[in-house]
Amino acid sequence: MPYKIAFDNFIVKRTLSLRPFKNRFFEKQDIKSIQVKKALLLSGLILSMVMSLQAQKGWELGGWLGGSFYFGDLNTNYRLNDPGLAGGMFVRHNFNNRLALRLGASYAQVAADDKDSNNAFEQARNLNFESDIIDGSLVLEFNFLPYIHGDKDYFFTPYLFAGFNVFHFNPMTEYEGEMVELRPLGTEGQFKGEEYYSVSGGLVYGLGMKVDLTYELSLNIEVNARSLFTDYLDDVSTVYADKGDLQQLRGETAVALSDRSIELDGVTDSQIGRKGTQRGNSNNNDSFVLLGIGLSYYFGDIRCPEYSR
Repeated sequence: MPYKIAFDNFIVKRTLSLRPFKNRFFEKQDIKSIQVKKALLLSGLILSMVMSLQAQKGWELGGWLGGSFYFGDLNTNYRLNDPGLAGGMFVRHNFNNRLALRLGASYAQVAADDKDSNNAFEQARNLNFESDIIDGSLVLEFNFLPYIHGDKDYFFTPYLFAGFNVFHFNPMTEYEGEMVELRPLGTEGQFKGEEYYSVSGGLVYGLGMKVDLTYELSLNIEVNARSLFTDYLDDVSTVYADKGDLQQLRGETAVALSDRSIELDGVTDSQIGRKGTQRGNSNNNDSFVLLGIGLSYYFGDIRCPEYSR
């Protein structure tokens, strides 16, 4: 009998000692189960977000019309009094309802005249130009709001964009009743064959608004700026050339158009026109801005057809 009591006590004590272990074991299992459920829930949320983003894949084709504004050596105080005509076409690929890649082709007219300046030095300098611009750009767009064609809630969004452009320009001016190309004249003393390039590039950036009109059609309103890699959009950048050298190298027309300065009251002891004195400011490159309103057509997610073998 004493042996049986001792054995029963041993079994009870052993059972009691195992209870904490069992409790810790099941607690760990419960924690792991909770963690697995959280991971599955998070994965589900991420997957649903990805699926919702992927839902807006598709192509758009559009066009726009508007105005263009030049800023540079012949418009240093950002006047908006001489807008030019601008327009273009674009193709947009929507990666999702937030991001899109856009390829665009644009035409713009830019011009400026020193006589419109409120700076006495610039008025006395008396230069002017105009140029047609043919521009190609590639930009990445970011929508502030989810944007889904045909959706009753997500049918509009403001957006930002940034990218690069390549453009062709040809500054000209009127002289003796005719339009004259300025680049071939080397008005700042460039040697023949060393004129600035008529093709350059720049940085593109801006903001806009997209609004659905129907499932396929949407309205786009945009402010589109170009910071250029050239300071010769207006044919003005550095200093006045030596008129004697310019006469020998380029002729009388080049001399006449390199220095068109006039005498003005209030501009005394002026060095305008003298060799080596300031004609422009080469520290700041030129720029222009496009303002436009346009329509785009949404084709949806166009895929290549699959052929069964």
